[in-house]
Amino acid sequence: MPNLDAIDRKILAALQADGRITMQELADQVGLSVSPCHRRVKLLENRGVISRYTAQVDQKALGLHVSVFISIKLTRQKEEDLTRFAKAISKWDEVLECYLMTGNRDYLLRVVATDLAAYENFLKTKLTRLDGIASIESSFALSQVKYSIALPL
Repeated sequence: MPNLDAIDRKILAALQADGRITMQELADQVGLSVSPCHRRVKLLENRGVISRYTAQVDQKALGLHVSVFISIKLTRQKEEDLTRFAKAISKWDEVLECYLMTGNRDYLLRVVATDLAAYENFLKTKLTRLDGIASIESSFALSQVKYSIALPL
């Protein structure tokens, strides 16, 4: 872990809980005045510890009721094949996460869709049209037990 002191950790915890917190509120929470708190936040940003600020949007509120975890096995695992696959799926909005894996599968994807028909369309018009895929295994999430974007500090 980068060299973070207790105040840096408090700042990160507060920002992970509420990215829209005012600098005054943040300073009050971590026990600093506004100027030093602002300097620390800027330093964390400049060091790449804070990479960006986003709004967390509820998937179901947007009508995206289906979450699918897809295991992909490629026909070959050469660097150019891995790069071609990664470049192709990085353009698809339905793919929220993609991991290069160890073990029996090469990639694990998390995909969202409005319903099964939309997922089938994604599968037929995008994923199965990629060259170099040996197998695709889809697992549908029945419910979400835990979801967090807050990293342990």
